[in-house]
Amino acid sequence: MPDIRINNITLYYEATGQGHPLLFLNGLGMSVRDWEGQVGYFSKKDYRVITFDYRGQGASDKPAGPYSISLFCDDTVRLLRSINAWPTHLVGLSMGGMIAFQMAVSHPEFIRSMVIVNSGPDLTLRTRAQKLELLKRRLIVRILGMRKMAEILAGRLFPEKGQEFLRREMARRWAQNDKNAYNNSVQALKDWSVSKHLGEILCPTLVISADQDYTPLSYKQSYVNKMPDAELVAIPNSRHATPLDQPEIFNEIVSEFLMQHS
Repeated sequence: MPDIRINNITLYYEATGQGHPLLFLNGLGMSVRDWEGQVGYFSKKDYRVITFDYRGQGASDKPAGPYSISLFCDDTVRLLRSINAWPTHLVGLSMGGMIAFQMAVSHPEFIRSMVIVNSGPDLTLRTRAQKLELLKRRLIVRILGMRKMAEILAGRLFPEKGQEFLRREMARRWAQNDKNAYNNSVQALKDWSVSKHLGEILCPTLVISADQDYTPLSYKQSYVNKMPDAELVAIPNSRHATPLDQPEIFNEIVSEFLMQHS
């Protein structure tokens, strides 16, 4: 699949199928490979499925920082415009959900509908524990490297019996991240927020939460209540990487929502 020049860097993207554009936005440290279970499913359902690697991730360029959610958002909008894939349905996981929120605020004309997965409209570090968690992640990468960070994340997200292959495979993939670009992406999340604009987001929105996500269902419900056209669905026996640990039920829920808004 092709590379494309956006904002003076080269981004890698893939487009599969025909129909309404459907863009999947990666989580932190992920790449287009991690949407395999969704690309095959939705490209057979009259969608033009688009995935791409952000700057600093996967097969895209890894320029020096700083990075920001606004910058990732701008890259995304320019990509969609360049390949004539808008307005699009958006599905954003974790950091991808934050980018989707930023697009809904800054570029609403590019969005047909939006699915937010294990994410939120705010990452303001208010408590000592939150600040320590961010610092710990950056120090692990800086001192022990991406391989150790990948092992910790994979163990935390896929701890169950029967998930051994997934745990090993995702640890292997995440270990391939460039540590400087990864830390630049982590830093981009710090103190980002569009919470004060939630009432302005008019596109149909589905918020999906794993029952064992980092943040509780009550947090998601609190921001869903502030949005004009949003609903919340919980997926049981799932953690932060729901599209990977519960792909079948995830795909069914997203498919039903998209059919309502296509």
